[in-house]
Amino acid sequence: MPVIPMVPLQPEDPALQSIFAEVRARGIEVPDLYRVMGNSPAMLRAWIDFAWPLRLNARTSRAIRELLILRGAQIGGVDYEWAHHVPMALDAGVPQAKIDALADWPNASVFDAPERAVLRLADEVTRGPGASEACMAELARHFERSDVVELTLTSSFYVCVSRFLTSVKLELEPDYQHLRLNKAAG
Repeated sequence: MPVIPMVPLQPEDPALQSIFAEVRARGIEVPDLYRVMGNSPAMLRAWIDFAWPLRLNARTSRAIRELLILRGAQIGGVDYEWAHHVPMALDAGVPQAKIDALADWPNASVFDAPERAVLRLADEVTRGPGASEACMAELARHFERSDVVELTLTSSFYVCVSRFLTSVKLELEPDYQHLRLNKAAG
């Protein structure tokens, strides 16, 4: 049970009704995360206005960003984040073999050099305090500056996601239980 109760799927607040309608219009069921954040419609609006462009308008491949997000969730041990992003990663073309290899990515042969640079970024940003100069230099060898900004913002944002999920103690929805994170894999 989250420490902040979820708002109803059919809220009375007109601003929240509009946000939920926007989510549904994209073919997405309103996740429990948004129902907790719905207690503050202005903050949910701000969250969506930052998160969705990271997800939908970035130039870097969705697949590489999903690997980054999954690695961060794995390090943080956050089931909710992991379970919601596994299907997104698969839909973006990430092979299951890469998802399975994330826990030991430095020793896995399935990742290419740009993916390794991004996974290093995920490790360093998630563990904190941030990416090292060497990590940023490695990213610059594989990506344009704008891409490095996107990847670093994405990694940093998903640290925020995991901290929020952990703080509010949001449980994984029943439909996602089968995608639970193996806690020993982080």
